[in-house]
Amino acid sequence: MPGLQSVSKKRPAVSQGGPKSKKQHSENPSSTKFEEGKVQKRSRPVTQPIPANELSDEDDEDGEDNFEEEEAEEQEIVPDEMIVDGASSRDPNAARESHKVQRVLQEQRRAAKPHSQLLADAKRVWSLARQKSIPSAERQKHVKELMKVTQGKVKDIVLKHDASRIIQTVVKYGGQKERDQVAMELKGHYKALAQSKYSKFLVTKLIRLCPAHRASILLEFQSNVLRLLLHREASVVLADSFELYANAYERSILLRDFYGKEVALFSQTQGSEPEKANARKGFPGVLEGLEGERRKRVLAALKENLTRIFNNSDKGAITHAIVHRALLEYLSAINETEDESERERLRKEIFESCQDVLAEMVHTKDGSRVVRDLIAYGTAKDRKQIIKVIKPHVERMCTDDEAQLVLFTALDVIDDTKLTAKSLVSDITTHAPTLINTPQGRRALFYLLVPRSRRHFTPAQIAIIAEIDPIRGKTSKKSAVIREGEIRGAASEGLLKFVEDNGAEAARDTGGSLVVLEIMLYADGDKSSAMQSLLQPLASIYPSEDSSKLHPIDLPHTSRMYKSLFQGGHFSHASKSVIRSSSFSPSAFASAFMSIVGKDSTVSMAGGEGAFIIAEFLQRIKEEGSADEKRTVKGWFSGDVVERLKKSGTKGRNVLLDKINALLL
Repeated sequence: MPGLQSVSKKRPAVSQGGPKSKKQHSENPSSTKFEEGKVQKRSRPVTQPIPANELSDEDDEDGEDNFEEEEAEEQEIVPDEMIVDGASSRDPNAARESHKVQRVLQEQRRAAKPHSQLLADAKRVWSLARQKSIPSAERQKHVKELMKVTQGKVKDIVLKHDASRIIQTVVKYGGQKERDQVAMELKGHYKALAQSKYSKFLVTKLIRLCPAHRASILLEFQSNVLRLLLHREASVVLADSFELYANAYERSILLRDFYGKEVALFSQTQGSEPEKANARKGFPGVLEGLEGERRKRVLAALKENLTRIFNNSDKGAITHAIVHRALLEYLSAINETEDESERERLRKEIFESCQDVLAEMVHTKDGSRVVRDLIAYGTAKDRKQIIKVIKPHVERMCTDDEAQLVLFTALDVIDDTKLTAKSLVSDITTHAPTLINTPQGRRALFYLLVPRSRRHFTPAQIAIIAEIDPIRGKTSKKSAVIREGEIRGAASEGLLKFVEDNGAEAARDTGGSLVVLEIMLYADGDKSSAMQSLLQPLASIYPSEDSSKLHPIDLPHTSRMYKSLFQGGHFSHASKSVIRSSSFSPSAFASAFMSIVGKDSTVSMAGGEGAFIIAEFLQRIKEEGSADEKRTVKGWFSGDVVERLKKSGTKGRNVLLDKINALLL
């Protein structure tokens, strides 16, 4: 059909971006959770910078452009018909006549185009339906009228820039009946539509909003998936479909082309339940029953298709989750190969073909696992190459849920801690001031000091990180305890410098106070300067004279941090006691508190919100303070001070009075 010939040309594609969060896909295609107002986005590669003002596909397809692009294209001036001499150019009447001539020519060209009257009628109704401030009932009325105008002609006009937006409006605001009707009219033409600069957005919308037609749409891409992945426009459609909307069976439709022509020839699917059940097994289901040369041919075909993607990295397909899934399936199949030498050879070959683009994969779940496996199984030379590739992107990886797992694996399995300290740890500690602002960034800092701590990592996160442990036991020689100590030692200097320079301000933030506390408790080295930096704000007048900036003691999370520092560790609910850190001296912290904060501020805080903190301070002085320190602190809490505390209604008063009495005995 001439009306659906592709109008776009192939050209190198930029990397495509997406979101940080992805949801599990339902296996039931008859229900959908993708609401119109909550459009998901794919995860963004760490190699791609985040633009300040990011426009999504949704912005592009529904923008209020009023067809200026098309109008500009149509306003072509024919030199022979627009001869205006110098005199007439200065005559306003001549200019107006000239504009009239241009408008007449423009109308004539529009009228000569196919479906001109249809488009004119559709635009009139579309201008009403797309308004954002009209009631829903009125919008539905316009959408139904718009559907009547375009019914039966959708496939003839949809490749046009303006008409594509009109049909998108029907799909966006119409009911399921209108959406299904559009999907049915376009049946058989989705491959061409996906390659169009304008209609690709319509295809994505239909895949998202028409779950009943999703599998049939994706089936039209069969035998062309690899070519479409390397096509700038169509690549986005396939990537969104696979990562955001498809269920297990629908993803298997797209993946099947990676497995080679032999698999495609003998595994054509019509969507029956047995076929769906087998398709959900993925590549292992394809390999079931295959032995010897046939199994090798299928693996070779998958490797060849992956290599084709890797060799065209400028097309942007390497960043898509579908490629990462295919690569993970290939590596998993390799690991099941019985011949060890063959297994190592195949792994080395695929690593050499993709080693330069590994940073493009770490942002997806499957891509992250691929890189982690390559690190765990790799030789010292392979691991050094991987570190070289990801080093420029360490900061971005720290703030990505999936990419940071690659960093954690590198810290866990690489025996050359001098390499990781120089290439990874130093970059992480350098960016500590910005990393403390996000939960992901804070996890990266925690992993340098207290890896896999249940205090900061959920059981699910720890389980994912521990997936590599069996491989580490075979490929790494150094003890995990020794490696963790060396990583902690390498990170300590930079983290303590961070606390010295920014600790007081960071501690005022809820998440920042947790990072500062862990650094003080578990980092190695001299902490006197860091202590001084944290204690200096406590010496200010209490309560704060500036109502817009509370005293640190009046901030619950900050006061808890100081209390833990006086205790010298975290309270354990299991043992009902404080587990002291061997890397921190609470008595030294108490001594520094005495010299920096002094009597007046201490007594003021004791009468306010700092009763529990001062009680811990007194406990530390009583148990570990020198005779001079005990004598000095006793003088701070004279009879008058104690009487005022007894009359106050401050929280923690009784605990504080008990500590004072114990010290005075």
